[in-house]
Amino acid sequence: MKLDVIKLDGGAAGDVELSEEIFGLEPRADILHQVVRWQRNKAQAGTHKVKTRSETSYSTKKIYRQKGTGGARHGDRNAPIFRKGGIYKGPTPRSHAHDLPKKVRKLGLKHALSSKVASGNLVIIETAALDEAKTKILAKQVKELGWKRALIIDGADVNENFVRAAANIEGLDVLPSIGANVMDILKRDTLVITKAGVEALEARLK
Repeated sequence: MKLDVIKLDGGAAGDVELSEEIFGLEPRADILHQVVRWQRNKAQAGTHKVKTRSETSYSTKKIYRQKGTGGARHGDRNAPIFRKGGIYKGPTPRSHAHDLPKKVRKLGLKHALSSKVASGNLVIIETAALDEAKTKILAKQVKELGWKRALIIDGADVNENFVRAAANIEGLDVLPSIGANVMDILKRDTLVITKAGVEALEARLK
């Protein structure tokens, strides 16, 4: 499939041939869901923690005698049955990450790219580079192009001036091709890829 290539100033810069097996798939929600769930679970901190009865600050003295009170038998006030006592089987620090086959992860990225093509929200630009790191210049170009929430994927390396200029523009993210991932692609309205980025992605996913 062929797609037009534009410059940052909006001018035409020819076209580029996109691989059908990467950009021309029928997007599958189940594959995308699996990969996004894997990403989110892997990123979850898992630092949740409650105090057990051995960690609460009450005395460990037996609160009253075992027999003859007419009430239930109890040890100390740290028991889970009492207010401010320890929590029984509460959450402890752990990893929420789970395995997902590499083939499924790769397929998920292909489907995410294909979904942007199918919805008409994929833009190919010639290059993402600036002579100087001026946010004002880049912000004007982005506004004229109509990008409100956009992810820009470049080749193996990103232009430092471009990254610094984009850092202060709300809704604009810049990633090298190796950092391209399903969640970041799906949560942005527009996906912008440089010609170098297209080459790098096709080399990575073939």
